[in-house]
Amino acid sequence: MPSSDRPLLRLLLLGPLVAVLLVASACTVRPLYGEASGSIGGGGGLGSIAVNPVTSRYAQEVRNHLIFGLNGGAGQPANPRYLLDLNVTSTFRNSASVQVARENEPTAGAVVMSSRYKLIDAETGKAVANGRRSVNASFDKPRQEFAAVRAERDAENRAARELAEMLRVALAQDLENLPAD
Repeated sequence: MPSSDRPLLRLLLLGPLVAVLLVASACTVRPLYGEASGSIGGGGGLGSIAVNPVTSRYAQEVRNHLIFGLNGGAGQPANPRYLLDLNVTSTFRNSASVQVARENEPTAGAVVMSSRYKLIDAETGKAVANGRRSVNASFDKPRQEFAAVRAERDAENRAARELAEMLRVALAQDLENLPAD
């Protein structure tokens, strides 16, 4: 290879490398749940959210798991920056039926748990974020009545845990997108 081609070859090899480095230098990585330099949303992280009371058993399950997830097991904050209103609904549906003795008897079911949430600034009373999340939890439905009721309750509890985790992630994203004060 002639010596006059080497600078051109170096330029061809180094050009894309320099371009990739320039693009990569514009990327930032920050923890979603932790607090990097400052606080999420310019005024408190997930630990600054208090969850308002709810009225049903399954909504209370979601609330309990959410409080634990938001505050690392420390309970509700004494002076919350934000209040969270939850509206949780749970519906049951039969998923499969088997023909037994000329009757269609359900043998599997699913619990569909949904939540609408509204994040409210505690000082102003204005909604700063809202959203909706939904979860399905399937279960086998045995013939024994108590076992069927217990299986449905267990599916509700699983759905509540999963819904609380989805809400925690959604709230972290909402707080991250709030304008800094």
